[in-house]
Amino acid sequence: MALKERPKPFLLPEYCKGCGRCLDACAKDCITLSDQINPLTGLIPVVMDLANCNACGLCMDACPEPYGLRPAPEGVVEDFELEDPAKLFGVKPSDAPEPVDLPSEILPLPRTEPLVIKGTYASAIGALLAGCRHVYGYPITPSTEGAELMAKFLPKLDGTFIQAVSEVATVNMMYGTAGAGLPTMTFTSSPGFSLMLEGVSYMIGAELPGVFVDVMRGGPGLGNIAPEQSDIKLACHGLGHGNTQAITLAPSTPQEMLDLTILAFELSFKYRNPVIILGDGYLGQMTGKVQLPESLIKPGIPKWAVYGDAMHRKNVITSIFLTETDLEAHNVHLNEKYEAMEVEARAESFLCEDAEVLLIACNTPARMAKGCVQELRHQGIKAGLFRPITLWPFPIHELESAMATAQRIVVVEASAGQLEDEVRLALSKAGIRNYPEFESVRRMGGILPQQDEVMAQVLGHKEARV
Repeated sequence: MALKERPKPFLLPEYCKGCGRCLDACAKDCITLSDQINPLTGLIPVVMDLANCNACGLCMDACPEPYGLRPAPEGVVEDFELEDPAKLFGVKPSDAPEPVDLPSEILPLPRTEPLVIKGTYASAIGALLAGCRHVYGYPITPSTEGAELMAKFLPKLDGTFIQAVSEVATVNMMYGTAGAGLPTMTFTSSPGFSLMLEGVSYMIGAELPGVFVDVMRGGPGLGNIAPEQSDIKLACHGLGHGNTQAITLAPSTPQEMLDLTILAFELSFKYRNPVIILGDGYLGQMTGKVQLPESLIKPGIPKWAVYGDAMHRKNVITSIFLTETDLEAHNVHLNEKYEAMEVEARAESFLCEDAEVLLIACNTPARMAKGCVQELRHQGIKAGLFRPITLWPFPIHELESAMATAQRIVVVEASAGQLEDEVRLALSKAGIRNYPEFESVRRMGGILPQQDEVMAQVLGHKEARV
């Protein structure tokens, strides 16, 4: 029986990154690096002279690119329009097993006495309990303590902390770790978060998980290191270019910094999407009582990961879609995922059942507002507090319920109306038009609204009295 002739290698230069691994594999010296840059890729591909090629196939085995060196197909046309290689060549043959999810494990945690720690520490401990062992960051006040704690703990837990050279480097390290299917996070503050947004957009496009703890400070520009709710619009509507959204959590206590960080990792992997935790400078530095949960997570490996082993060899992660129709289809898919995230909307209502004066606040200002509600109730005024825990997706149905008896609505925030804008937008999108005129108590520049200021706003209107 005649043996079938082995195919010689074939390469379209547009799919070559010029890594040079095939050069070392070729015993006949048939492959060299080109001396010219490919204008379509900006890279220097290899050049092949197959006169002495014995079709051993070692160069194809050495090529790390899924659509790099391949057996030469019949009737190849050298002049072609660059398109998706998966459509051009089909799936690259592989004897690797089909990837499957390696599930996470829930391990019991011994009961401990409550800790008295600051918010950034609580978030760091929450990340450790959620199974995060890969943290990258660049120091920036008032979030640095979270990274410092990780730098101390992770080496003892077979983990990795790297102080990156910049926030841009940080988010790209997170991209690589998330691509391997591993939990990863960073601590940053407002100017640093701004620098990360291109990478956040890439992670959303490539459908990669990751947790960003943004301890907001005063702005714009360098501003100062005092607390402000300056990044609400950024997290809810400005996550880099394109069609980008991410679940945005707004804790108000150190306990919630821990609990919502654990939740953030769960949601990040559930939806294969970054999750943002928006604290404020006061919450990040404030000390409070924190009770640890009864379990911790030993993370598994998702089937989509590019983990580097045989089972995951065929996986590819990218946010590149070369044709308009493919990119539009990807955006439709993302929109469907964003719509599915709406079930994660969370809020806390405090004495809203019969509230005639409804206060709306989140983060640390919500604590001042809660104290105000209690004092107003003592004075016989039916006040209530609505606290959104997710700023995106906004808990509009919970807000509608809390507004049922409201005659006045007062938005309390440490920004120039960023929270109020989210409330108004959510009401508009839900088609809710019948609600009282908004009032506001706003402080900026790192000054938080105080309880007496909220009281003055409410008591300054006689119609609020019962």
